[in-house]
Amino acid sequence: MKEEIISSDGLSHNSQNLGKLIITCGKICSGKSVYSKKLKDTLNAVVISLDEATFDLINNEQGEYFDIFSEKLIKYLTKKVAEIVKAGANVIFERGLWTKAAREKIRKYYNDLGIPCEIHYVCVDNETWKKNIEERNQRIMEGRGGSDFYLNKGLMDKLSSKWEEPSQEEIDVIYNVNRD
Repeated sequence: MKEEIISSDGLSHNSQNLGKLIITCGKICSGKSVYSKKLKDTLNAVVISLDEATFDLINNEQGEYFDIFSEKLIKYLTKKVAEIVKAGANVIFERGLWTKAAREKIRKYYNDLGIPCEIHYVCVDNETWKKNIEERNQRIMEGRGGSDFYLNKGLMDKLSSKWEEPSQEEIDVIYNVNRD
């Protein structure tokens, strides 16, 4: 059934004209940003990146309040992504979605809004992952880190302990990072 909506601007809008929503899933430094850039041009999509927004807004320097700020920013961007997709634009939403609960929650959120989404898992083997981290840290030390922040052993241990590998049922596409 095709539904027509009359908006406050007096124009009719077809509710079927949703953009496509892809949400990336993967460990820190797995290659989600590189993958998103590859998809961006192919899909004529907007990339919404939590890392980029955090850097632009607070230069990753929120200190002890970073987690609070990040949680509020995620909530805001999640809502805005829905608005952009409903306006008809394709969106690639860069997220880690580190836990099964996070993946289920975001899929349910968008499904409840009538927005189908695909979760793309950016999968990286341990050797490539370590190389990505080393290269990232080197860029940061050289002042070419952009929105990235340095990943020391303590932070990596903390982040690694929170990662839950997604099952095939939780994701729609697996993108294996291969640097060969």
